Amino acid sequence: MIAVDMDGTFLSDKKTYNKARFLDQYQQLKQRDIRFVIASGNQYYQLISFFPEIRDEIAFVAENGAYIVDRGETLFSGQLSDEHLRRVLAVLAEFPDVHVVVCGPDKAWMLNSSPDKLVALMSKHYHRLELCQSFDTIHEATFKFSLNLPDDRIPELMAHVGHALDGIVTPVSSGFGFVDLIIPGVHKAHGLALLQRQWQIEDAEVVAVGDGGNDVEMVAHAGYGFAMANAQPALKQVARYHTDSNNEEGALNMIDRVLDHSAPFNV
Repeated sequence: MIAVDMDGTFLSDKKTYNKARFLDQYQQLKQRDIRFVIASGNQYYQLISFFPEIRDEIAFVAENGAYIVDRGETLFSGQLSDEHLRRVLAVLAEFPDVHVVVCGPDKAWMLNSSPDKLVALMSKHYHRLELCQSFDTIHEATFKFSLNLPDDRIPELMAHVGHALDGIVTPVSSGFGFVDLIIPGVHKAHGLALLQRQWQIEDAEVVAVGDGGNDVEMVAHAGYGFAMANAQPALKQVARYHTDSNNEEGALNMIDRVLDHSAPFNV
């Protein structure tokens, strides 16, 4: 199994990838019975837009592991209790400069008072995004929060949320001014483990690559955990292997190493 993060990993800074090169690699992976997995904090409906040719052939660990789809079929969907949803929103209300996206399996929500530029940005990550006057109007399943705030405020927010909401949500930094609040234990590594059980794949047979704090568990879990050259220091510390930056097609270069049986896959 090869699992790749998207932003800052599989995608360049321009949010593109070398499709011709990858689709050629993908055919070789299929021939060798190597599964391909997208593991991202983004919404499933956004992720499939990048892979129209193969979306029903591959697996997606979306929303940082809260929503897992294998070949078009939902394998797992996390869910916060209504009580926990309200508790999280009450704590976040203490940070007026934090913009919140509430995420569920079918859609995501933002307040209609959010800045237009931010709504436009978040619409790129959440293709099913609904504006609402108040989060109190949400009565559907939810499983994650995506927070946008100034970078210098992230450590304070993560420390406060980690204490005030301990056992309810866990804060993880996804970079680029964003923090996700996830259900404890429902992270990307959890998603990979579910897929591994379905496909009977050992940890030692898993290759994973990422760049952000929300990739730490996944990269540490994989037998072959890679950090991008542009990865956050916390990820580089747990990664046993490294590849080039996202703008140098580092993820695709890593896939070539798998296909060519070059280091560290030459044992």
